[in-house]
Amino acid sequence: MNHLHLHSIVESVPRLLVLAIFAAAAVYTHLRGRVRHRIGRQLTDHSTFMAPYNALMYLFSAVPARPFLDLKNFPELAPLKQDWEAIRDEAMRLFDEGHIRAASKYNDLGFNSFFKSGWKRFYLKWYGDFLPSANALCPHTTELLSKIPNVHAAMFALLPPGARLPSHRDPFAGSLRYHLGLRTPNNERCYITVDGELYYWKDGEAVMFDETYIHRAENQTDVQRLILFCDVERPLSNPIARALNRWIGQPLARAAATQNMPGEKVGVLNQAFQYAYQFRLLAKRLKQWDRNVYYLLKWVLLGSLVYAIFLRKVLAG
Repeated sequence: MNHLHLHSIVESVPRLLVLAIFAAAAVYTHLRGRVRHRIGRQLTDHSTFMAPYNALMYLFSAVPARPFLDLKNFPELAPLKQDWEAIRDEAMRLFDEGHIRAASKYNDLGFNSFFKSGWKRFYLKWYGDFLPSANALCPHTTELLSKIPNVHAAMFALLPPGARLPSHRDPFAGSLRYHLGLRTPNNERCYITVDGELYYWKDGEAVMFDETYIHRAENQTDVQRLILFCDVERPLSNPIARALNRWIGQPLARAAATQNMPGEKVGVLNQAFQYAYQFRLLAKRLKQWDRNVYYLLKWVLLGSLVYAIFLRKVLAG
């Protein structure tokens, strides 16, 4: 019995080690920065599930751990700012023709929660090739972006008057976020805060920030805010980490690809999201009916998942 018990403990060590690494990375994610989610929210936030991968990206990051980053470290992006007026003209034509809009279905997992505030977008590329509609409708912008290989995702993003995007972290630390003001209020009442630091958009001005810090945005003016929004590959000091980010991280992000128009490719995560969101709608109705029952079931399910993956064999032994 003692020998069998010892064997069971030894078999459990890898699971416990994985759990310990996961927990340490999740704690680091929560403590990183000055602004934090409540513990309950952080436990179920997507940044917690991505924490081990993101911790590796932070460990080998070649840029400082701060909310806003100096664009002098990204000279390859300078042509976008230099030609911002031509980019703006293409974006405004898209806006005037009604192409910058919310998703027509539940197939935009990454930004689904933003649409209810009036936020709209038009994808240019998403961790892969340029969308056919982008090549057709804004050829100058896509040509400029095609010459900057470390821009892995790009879109035009609109924040209408009165819109507010709540505090959130983006889940993927393999990239950084670039914004270029195109048609903005040029007013500090239309702003983004990243880890508590405020920036307001201006026409023709660019900013780079780490979107895995908690950030929020608001437009308190009566003017639309239209920007070029890009995900730029995070510079990493270790070649193995760079390879991991390109071979594993970016394909994971590509799975969240979606469409501007019917017929364009939708990634596997967004294909699944169309069906999974039906359970989310049921959960919302349950929460409206009884918040206590909703949270009880939520934590029971989460605890059951942790037990099944990491603790069942340990406790059984």
